[in-house]
Amino acid sequence: MPREEPGRDTRDLPGGTPYGTGDPYGTGTGDAYGSGGGETSRRGDGNGDADGRGRAWRSPRRLRLRPFGLRTRLVLAFLLVAAVGCGTTAALTYRAARSAILEQTQNTAVSAFRDQVDVLAVPLPPDEDSLRDTLLNLAGKGKPRPWRVYAEYGSLRVSSTDRPTSSVITPELRARAHARQDTPHTSFQRVVKNGVPYLTIAIPAVFITRAGEEAAQPTGLVFYAVMELREEEANVEAMVTAARDGALPALAIALVPALIASRGVLRPVRELRRAAHSMGRGRLDTRIHAKGSDELADLARTFNESAAELERSVTELRRAEARARRFASDVSHELRTPLAGMLAVTEVLDEDAEGLDSDTARAVRLISAETVKLAVLVEDLMEISRFDARAAELHTDEVDVADCVRKTLISRRWTDPGQVHAALGEGIRARLDPRRFDVVVANLVGNALRHGRPLVTVRVYTDGSTGSTGSTGGATGDEGAGTGEAGVLVVQVSDRGPGIHPDVLPHVFERFYKADPARARSAGSGLGLAITQENVRLHGGTVEAANHPAGGAVFTVRIPL
Repeated sequence: MPREEPGRDTRDLPGGTPYGTGDPYGTGTGDAYGSGGGETSRRGDGNGDADGRGRAWRSPRRLRLRPFGLRTRLVLAFLLVAAVGCGTTAALTYRAARSAILEQTQNTAVSAFRDQVDVLAVPLPPDEDSLRDTLLNLAGKGKPRPWRVYAEYGSLRVSSTDRPTSSVITPELRARAHARQDTPHTSFQRVVKNGVPYLTIAIPAVFITRAGEEAAQPTGLVFYAVMELREEEANVEAMVTAARDGALPALAIALVPALIASRGVLRPVRELRRAAHSMGRGRLDTRIHAKGSDELADLARTFNESAAELERSVTELRRAEARARRFASDVSHELRTPLAGMLAVTEVLDEDAEGLDSDTARAVRLISAETVKLAVLVEDLMEISRFDARAAELHTDEVDVADCVRKTLISRRWTDPGQVHAALGEGIRARLDPRRFDVVVANLVGNALRHGRPLVTVRVYTDGSTGSTGSTGGATGDEGAGTGEAGVLVVQVSDRGPGIHPDVLPHVFERFYKADPARARSAGSGLGLAITQENVRLHGGTVEAANHPAGGAVFTVRIPL
């Protein structure tokens, strides 16, 4: 049996009427086969569609989305908004139209059944044959379509069909109809049985005890009308189909403005990407054509303003750097001539210093030493200015590397075995600029002698690898003077001093960098390692500074052969 809760009319019966004349919807005006006053779906959850299965739309299965591009996300967002709008509009329209269809059918059926029962004159107790004729007459006058009419009086069951009772009429509806209350009422219920929706109506017959009194008494005779709602269900299903079929073309049409909108959004974004890429390659005069007054146009204008400010700042920095290089070059060039004269004078004074008194001789030697340092500084400044101006040239020749290193040590008088040890791989030939390679070896060995401790070791060998990057830092172990496959020339200079502090390692090749800020003056020009790095780069190689695990600093030069 169905398990629905019937609705009912709770208005008082007016005098002289054998039934209630209240609102035919009873206590509610619910939807077709779902929740609401007067009905509950037999197989549904009270919030369903026309067949009582409890839903009119099923949400799609959730998918695990992968990252998409901005265009795809914009189009999907646009379509999602369009789909939600279409779905919401369709749902509201469907609900309103469905309620209107069912309410109209329900109003018509309840009013017609009430009017037909109102004019009946049935003797009590009723005769079965005459009562059947009455029910057949009622069934033929059903609106909006024929009814199946049933009557119950005590144990008597009569119907307009071949079955005296109907399984569609629920016990709840019967209980409402037979309830003994001061005012009998009309009840109705919408149920679904075997997939077919029905409207069931129950009207108890009443009589007036005395003329002029409005109090009505139940007679025990109850009339039931059962009407199928297949046509209404078909209309509702047609609306669902129309809403579904109309949503798909609407989404397809919405795709066109979605693509147009995404294109309008992405065009300035693509221009911004190209402009940023162009600026990253050094074209600081890159600008974006900004038009309109929206947020993207404001972004383009902000980018142009930032690019203009960056171009102005970089231009000023480049000009300042060029002026500084030019100044250093000019000063160095102008100092060369007077320094040449000063060096000649100091040489003469050095020769005569032994014949002077001690204070004068000490002053003469100090002037001579400082003049030599100044001359070295000027030469280094001119050399570094040539590197900055990209004017340094490489004049290579095929040389014996061991012989070049040996000449460098001899020319600087670094031949004491207790000070410098040379482990030179013989027979290694490479195309080098002899002068610049001499500067590289001399700067590294001189730096080790000044800042490290003997014994300073110079190794020359070849490595079969293709070399390493020019990063500084990290411990380097002893690499023997092996002769692997001739791929990279390696020159390694190490000492046995305290090594280089880890905080200093990244800066050892910077110009005029001081490891100890408290030291007012460096022992050298402060440009030796910077010039070394530039000379190695001219050869296409790298130079690294590191600390040996056993102590001491290690400088490693790698030059492709």
